[in-house]
Amino acid sequence: MPNNNQSNSLNRLSLKDLQQRYFRLLEAMSEGVYGLDADGLATFVNPAAERITGWSAEDILGKNIHQFHHHSHADGSPYPDKDCPIYKTRLTGESAQCEHEVFWRKDGSYFPVEYSSTPIEEDGQRLGVVVVFKDISERFVQQQKLKTALQQVERLKEQLIAENHLLKQEIQLQSQQELIGQSDIIAALLERISQVGPTDACVLIQGESGTGKELIAQALHGASQRKDKPIVKVNCGAIAESLIESELFGHEKGAFTGATQRRLGRFEVADGGTLFLDEIGELTQSAQVKLLRVLQEQEFERVGSSSTVKVDVRIIAATNRDLQKLVEQGEFRADLFYRLNVFPLWVPALRQRATDIPLLANYFLTKIQRHIGRYCEGFTPLSLQKMMQYSWPGNVRELYNVIERSLILHSGNGLLVLQLDAELAVSNNSLPHSSRDERTDNKSLAGQFENREILTSYDAEKQHILRVLEFCNGRISGKKGAAEYLDLPVSTLRSRMKKLDIQLNK
Repeated sequence: MPNNNQSNSLNRLSLKDLQQRYFRLLEAMSEGVYGLDADGLATFVNPAAERITGWSAEDILGKNIHQFHHHSHADGSPYPDKDCPIYKTRLTGESAQCEHEVFWRKDGSYFPVEYSSTPIEEDGQRLGVVVVFKDISERFVQQQKLKTALQQVERLKEQLIAENHLLKQEIQLQSQQELIGQSDIIAALLERISQVGPTDACVLIQGESGTGKELIAQALHGASQRKDKPIVKVNCGAIAESLIESELFGHEKGAFTGATQRRLGRFEVADGGTLFLDEIGELTQSAQVKLLRVLQEQEFERVGSSSTVKVDVRIIAATNRDLQKLVEQGEFRADLFYRLNVFPLWVPALRQRATDIPLLANYFLTKIQRHIGRYCEGFTPLSLQKMMQYSWPGNVRELYNVIERSLILHSGNGLLVLQLDAELAVSNNSLPHSSRDERTDNKSLAGQFENREILTSYDAEKQHILRVLEFCNGRISGKKGAAEYLDLPVSTLRSRMKKLDIQLNK
């Protein structure tokens, strides 16, 4: 048995070994470590602390470390020792932790730091404090990058919301402005739009090409409870036959050659909103079957998938073909036709509402002038006469194109001379220095107005101004006055009215 002296010796050796082990651990740490005595003077500095701050153990041992690396805030303002959490730990014995301050290096630079101060106590007596710290510059940089990225995302989000709002306003404004007309047939069409618009009923819009069926679809969507959701447009005639189902219903990755990833179809994009299927008569038989199922069940499968996708979509379809005849010929499914034809709308051809032509023409002229940067004082009386008497096989689209082309060919700021397609063909076929027989050209153009009343320039201009005045309820100047619609100065309009003997009823 060892005697008491031997036992005490072993205990002392064990304690020494333990202390050395602790010191080795402290020296191996990647965090900086300071040991302070009860007076706050440094008793231990590990290599990491020297590396991080640049202050060596020789610089710091036996001194107050606060004056070396914690003397100022990041903005350079003084940081008194009595305000330091490390100092307070030494006095109160309460641990402290901080990650919103800086330590200063020997070279005068500083770095963001995370540190903790823990009291050392033995037998109820406070012996000192251990300070552990680490440089969090990299974390701080990443936090700043994340903060900047989040701010940018927020800005982009706000921009997207604003642009989306503006786009909706523009679409709504376009719809309201371009559905221009005072004829009875347009008034009846607008009434039917107001009746079916607020419902979720399927609408089939039919009419000749260029009559503005897409504008009707926009007006229907704008009048519905879905107006805050998207209206998604699909031109069924512009999609390859092999891709129609993929476009409408989406596809899974690997569903066919080139399908490198899953893609949402137009139905899923339009969920909660409206799907406008233009040229519906061009759908393939297989696509018709799937479309019928969506209308009946409000569900479908993506190409290459057996999973069912449920959607809530309102369908508005449009065509310039006779769907009833296609059904009779077996090219269009009868059951799909009756599903789509819940509420049919017929858009009149421009020739069926000739009284609307002056209003449309002046609206288009104002719009085109802003677009191409050329200006004129309005249409010549003969041009107005031509517009009223021409059959317009291309409807509103042709009217717009003819006015745009005429304005491009126009020189100066005078009245605009309309260049109809037949007239342009005559002009393009004429050879340099050739002397065409003007009577032949006029005879060719007159063929367009065969069996129609030919008005004098005086009467055509007078009729046009009277129609506009009637539309404006006799208002000449101001917002929505006749001068604005005619794109004329008020003084010029009054002068022409006087010349044409136009008097307003008082």
